[in-house]
Amino acid sequence: MDEKTMEPRGGVRALVGTALMAAVLCVLGPLSVPIGPVPVSLGTLGIYCAVYLLGWRRGALSVLIYLLLGLAGLPVFSGFAGGLARLAGPTGGYLMGYLPMAVIAGFAVERWERRAAQFAGLAVGTAVLYAFGTAWYCVLTGSGLMAALALCVLPFIPVDLGKMALAAALCPVVRRRVQRAGMA
Repeated sequence: MDEKTMEPRGGVRALVGTALMAAVLCVLGPLSVPIGPVPVSLGTLGIYCAVYLLGWRRGALSVLIYLLLGLAGLPVFSGFAGGLARLAGPTGGYLMGYLPMAVIAGFAVERWERRAAQFAGLAVGTAVLYAFGTAWYCVLTGSGLMAALALCVLPFIPVDLGKMALAAALCPVVRRRVQRAGMA
């Protein structure tokens, strides 16, 4: 087992951990506050936790499972929505940006032990999420870049920084406790 990421080499524990984090995303993702065309969702917090606890590979896999469940129509996206229409709609780029965000953020968490470097990785991953979502939003709505940034990115930066700080503070502690309990 990789002690830094709690990433088991394989087997039942690996499957259970991945499925558990996909389930956590399914619970957190729908919890949202509509503040404009893009709601504030707890989905990103779930992704930050997944990559801290599972590493980038299994964390990204849990995100992929979450997206596939939503694509299948389960109400796991913000506002308890699901289906292809949500992924193909104006805010679908933010959902699709979850995957590269998980890979980038998870890679940073695995690669660097310093919390500042890990936090920077979370921030870069989130910036990529913003880029995916904003580009998609502009294409589908015909909005200009500055208008889309004002509506879909700027209001979220403080909230996402708070979610990153929460995950960076709590998840390493949870990871150590799970390891000590022999569950990873």
